[in-house]
Amino acid sequence: MWRDDLEKELSKEIQLNLEKEKLKKVLDQINTKVLDCIELRKKVVKYILDLRKKNLEQYEDDEDKVVEYFDHEIYTKEEQFRLVNKSIRELTILKDSPYFGKVVFEDRYGRGKIYIGRFGMSDKEGYESVIVDWRSPVCSLFYSGNLGETSYNSPMGTIETDILGKRQFIIKKSNLVGMFDSNKDVKDEILQMVLSKNAGEKLKDIVMTIQEEQDNLIRQPREGVVAVNGMAGSGKTTIALHRVAYLLYNYRKLLQRKVLILGPNSIFIDYISMVLPSLGEEEVAQLTFSQFAKSILNLTDIMDLKDYMENILSGDKQFIEQVAHKNSLEYIGDLDKLADRVEKNCFKAKDVLFYNKVIVTKKEIQEMLYCYFKNMPLFKRGVRLKRVIYSRIKDERDILVRAIQKKYKDKIKSMTKEELNINGINLEFREKNEIEEVIKEVIRIKKYKLKWLEKPDIISVYNDFNGNRELTYDDLAAILYLRIKLEGLKYREKIKHIVVDEAQDYSPLQFKVIRELTDCSSFTIVGDVNQRIIPSDEIPAMMRLKDIFPDLKVKNFSLSKSYRSTNQITDYANRYLKKGRIIPMVRKGEEVLEKQVRTLEELAGDVLEDIEQLKNKGYESIAVICRNLRDTERLGKVLKKNMYIKVISGEDMIYSKGEVILPSYLAKGLEFDAVIMIDNSYGLNEETLKYIVITRALHELHVYKISSNTMTIKNS
Repeated sequence: MWRDDLEKELSKEIQLNLEKEKLKKVLDQINTKVLDCIELRKKVVKYILDLRKKNLEQYEDDEDKVVEYFDHEIYTKEEQFRLVNKSIRELTILKDSPYFGKVVFEDRYGRGKIYIGRFGMSDKEGYESVIVDWRSPVCSLFYSGNLGETSYNSPMGTIETDILGKRQFIIKKSNLVGMFDSNKDVKDEILQMVLSKNAGEKLKDIVMTIQEEQDNLIRQPREGVVAVNGMAGSGKTTIALHRVAYLLYNYRKLLQRKVLILGPNSIFIDYISMVLPSLGEEEVAQLTFSQFAKSILNLTDIMDLKDYMENILSGDKQFIEQVAHKNSLEYIGDLDKLADRVEKNCFKAKDVLFYNKVIVTKKEIQEMLYCYFKNMPLFKRGVRLKRVIYSRIKDERDILVRAIQKKYKDKIKSMTKEELNINGINLEFREKNEIEEVIKEVIRIKKYKLKWLEKPDIISVYNDFNGNRELTYDDLAAILYLRIKLEGLKYREKIKHIVVDEAQDYSPLQFKVIRELTDCSSFTIVGDVNQRIIPSDEIPAMMRLKDIFPDLKVKNFSLSKSYRSTNQITDYANRYLKKGRIIPMVRKGEEVLEKQVRTLEELAGDVLEDIEQLKNKGYESIAVICRNLRDTERLGKVLKKNMYIKVISGEDMIYSKGEVILPSYLAKGLEFDAVIMIDNSYGLNEETLKYIVITRALHELHVYKISSNTMTIKNS
């Protein structure tokens, strides 16, 4: 028995040394590549500078020529500089940790072996891959399940493969510090190591620990809709971002600068901002739906997220009813009826007269509006109709002007020289006056007689329909929808793939508007129906996408395994779930601490003591999360007297490591090493908010319950 163990240890030591030799060889290749790229960059920079200097001298007296030259001639060299710079950045990252996985396999081409890294790298000649980018189709073998027969999709079709071995590496600062042979998913040791780390200021990539179910979602076909309903901590956002990186790698020409990510708030957008750059993708637009809508509408006077959520949490019955209605399918029907009324009352056709002559009849106008141009949006029909009428007016004007000119020309021809000398100037004056009268008639018709052709202002139409209430987040989609229906509005940029995160709070109208504005047919939509804050009795729109996108193939997936919180925190969160159950990873931690307090001072004192203890444990991000902004600001004010803590009161603020206090709705999508939940003013039916707050915690959760009949923190 001891001989078998000895042989295993000896074999492992030999393998480790072989892998160390391999790593040394790869690092040498990386260093050579870096030097080559730096040398090439120097040459490109010199070429650009020399070319600019030469042309500045050549065209020193002609500024326009210089500008024209820079706009066109140097573009290719500047693009080459950008690509070389990108390669240097990627190689520099690879120097620290060139690869994290290895797969040995056999297929119809023979026996193969690949090393998998964050980025790919070929040998000096460019014939053989030294490191294969994790997004390459063959790398799905690493993330797939057991060893043995399987297949993967390549550009040449499905490749049947026999996986003979998988190995994972931990490489830090160019040193191999650990390796594991794996016959299943990512080795528990590595996954536990990654999950046990502290939360950072920004969300991180997971290329090293992608699980099979996650990899399956990332590598779904580009066309159609991939909709993921996942429990808190299941990696929805990370999957969506890695899917963007995967799609860009495999469809770069089609998707470059044509991907849009829509997040729930600016804090969240900032929090996820470094994932794609860490994967080598930097030109992806990341916006909130509000920012997206406002950039099109040029609206600024909109109720902000803070006031919107505070109105809901305050129990404003009328406001909540309006929000629920605007998030319903019925509201789309209301807007369709409004658009129909606008169409019916918009262009009240009349005969168009020019000096009492009918040049366009009312019947012709109605035929153009409701027959010939009927497939166009209403306001575009109006523009087209206006062009036709203006063209007819111009024709009549030209006929009259030519008749006037001919009349005076004939008069002049019939006059003698003496008559011309006496009346010539007078005739010319009278001719100009008559022509001027015709021009005035044209202006008068356009200005006063065609007022019925003027289109109404859509914002004004909507405000009347909305009872002139303050515009909110929900009204943005409604105004966009009316502009699409009445104007044929389209988004100014070409968009080929859209990610919608925290999609459980999106209304059917928002999804329709996004689709119709962009004509996009490729979506990744992720959310958690258990985290739906928007009050509504309807099925969440993200769960009925087949009805909203009837022309697209919709694939629905669910994720129930959580990789974020400890078992203890996950079990506590499951108390507040209405549907389903979170399946925790086997990661044990501290029991959830529950404590009752009576006053604000007692609460503040205990929270300060807690924060100090948590910091001593090495936790770098600690969040005190209250239900609403009022509680956040009142408790934050007391805490600030004794320590530095950042109060996050609006979505325009930036989240960073350290100690923060914030309301529940601004914590969505974020994660912290430890969470202190203030459970004092939650309503009886607000399990959703509690579930959101609880699942922000990675390692420890403390829950403070206020012994008070009131629903707000109050001083004793």
